[in-house]
Amino acid sequence: MSKTKYLDTIKTPHQLRRLNNSELSALAEELRDRIVEVVSANGGHLASNLGVAELTIAMHYVFDFSTDHLLWDVGHQCYAHKLLTGRADDFDKIRQADGPSGFPSPKESDYDRFSTGHAGTAISTAMGLAWADKVAKRNTKTVAVVGDASIVNGLSFEGLNNMSLLKRQFLVVLNDNSMAIDRTPGALANALDHLRTSHTYGDIKHSAENLLRHLPLAGDRISEILKHVREGLRTTIHGPQIFETLGMNYFGPIDGHDIPALIRVLKRIKSMPNPVVLHVHTQKGRGCAYAVDDPCQFHSPSAYTIEDGKAVYDKTARISWTKAFAKSLIALAEQDEKIYALTAAMPDGTGLAEFREVLPKRIIDVGICESHAVAMAAGMAKAGLKPVVAVYSTFMQRAFDQVFEEASLQKLPVVLCMDRAGLVGSDGAVHHGFSDIALLRTLPGMVLMAPADEAEMDAALKFATADGDNKNYPTAIRYPRDEVPTPLPGDCPPFELGKSRVVREGKDATLLAYGAMTEHALTAADKLKTDHGLDVAVINARFAKPLDATEISKRISAGTPMLVIEDHAKTGGIGSAILELACERGIDASNVRLCGIPDRYISHASRPAQLREVGLDADSLVQITLDMLPAKNKVPAGKK
Repeated sequence: MSKTKYLDTIKTPHQLRRLNNSELSALAEELRDRIVEVVSANGGHLASNLGVAELTIAMHYVFDFSTDHLLWDVGHQCYAHKLLTGRADDFDKIRQADGPSGFPSPKESDYDRFSTGHAGTAISTAMGLAWADKVAKRNTKTVAVVGDASIVNGLSFEGLNNMSLLKRQFLVVLNDNSMAIDRTPGALANALDHLRTSHTYGDIKHSAENLLRHLPLAGDRISEILKHVREGLRTTIHGPQIFETLGMNYFGPIDGHDIPALIRVLKRIKSMPNPVVLHVHTQKGRGCAYAVDDPCQFHSPSAYTIEDGKAVYDKTARISWTKAFAKSLIALAEQDEKIYALTAAMPDGTGLAEFREVLPKRIIDVGICESHAVAMAAGMAKAGLKPVVAVYSTFMQRAFDQVFEEASLQKLPVVLCMDRAGLVGSDGAVHHGFSDIALLRTLPGMVLMAPADEAEMDAALKFATADGDNKNYPTAIRYPRDEVPTPLPGDCPPFELGKSRVVREGKDATLLAYGAMTEHALTAADKLKTDHGLDVAVINARFAKPLDATEISKRISAGTPMLVIEDHAKTGGIGSAILELACERGIDASNVRLCGIPDRYISHASRPAQLREVGLDADSLVQITLDMLPAKNKVPAGKK
């Protein structure tokens, strides 16, 4: 553990006020050193957290968030906040099973109001807290920190549009680091960039700070003086008008690494009796040269070491599902000029950064706007293109209405590729993709697929993007945050609508897996054969909708144990669909067991540990199968 002079003395944020400005700046460097040390060992969100050290110190110095409200948009910029609010001793275990979450968590601390991991939520939830305090006549303060370009999310705009209704103190800190996970696209990002880089920037800072310096800290005259502040800023530059016209006061941009200036400004605007936007400019990756040079790569790196100034990661024997997807899509797009890739500010996380290197004119990054991405894809499909929208499963939830209204209802061949489906490991509950099947299979005509290995990824994408007179349905392909399994035995047959793949035959039981879970089913079948002398069939369902009704009905009707294995909630998943099928056909399904994620949120840990926790690892599948078999069919372990 790195040595610290000041951080070790801070057990609560109130103790910050004992430090002078130079000591606070030194504390910011200690926070950064600690974050780099731990993230390099554990993985996590690096660059964005390095950029908010001074801002976090200044906010905790001015406000009392043991009673005031602090909400972090997206949530992954909270590491310095955690270090200052009593979690420094456990910080080296962040994102591990017995350590703090990588996101705000009310279970850990009263300083965290919400568990947050999605963009755009902070303004709206903070407004709700402020409104309730207003009704209760509480004099608490409310601050929403909106960073990593989540201001462009639709929900953020909805919140901004309603802020003027509050008519009380409410502060939105716009942490502008020019970045989301990748470079921020869009007109608002360009406007903020222009505001920062214009030749009047120095004049704005000087003018804004002079005006703020003359504000009283509280009192009746503040509203009158605000009018002059607003007019002064408005005559300085046109940029603030986007916020001013929505009924709020705008200040900035100010240097987000200047602690004395941040403290002065925050003190002055702390008691303003109406909504305020404070525009703060920070540097993503601040204090860490390699993170500054490549903030995209170091947005959320896995564990690494530094050699010759470069990050070195542990090599894996197999490629990731993300890379397998990118490789397949690039190969298809090189052969078909109608294929376009869309992402919502996640080209690196979804593998589309590689696509961009090869086909830069055929990728569209819409920013943190998943709903817009899907609706735009529907328009592209309607006009004859083949849009492929790559999004994490947990973020596709945000675009469900567009999948329904613009894609499914219109019968358009939009392709949705959902990375991070199922249990995601150290990101934990805010990022598990456990509901995509349940949501999407309710939509008429929707086709849901899951590949089991790299060859099946190729085959699934070929099926989804193929031409056809009857291609009047959207397709969704799901795959986990994991390495691609070793190839399934035998040749990979093409995907056919609603057809499963029998990987291995067996008379004693059937393990019906969905996609990537086929690997665990095969391992379990091997153990059942080796240790218990059982011949167990393994099937990759391939399709959760439409189901292979003929094959599945035959297997259930055989009466032998049948496990349905999915990295998804049991509620509404493929297992539920299979039970519905049996009910419709009047088949006794008492021999069917659903193996999936239980009806509770799963905490952060490694993905293998999470799979064990919910009974989806091979050993658990073996035990479930044995429990379902009559005693006479079982052979003791080690006997054949």
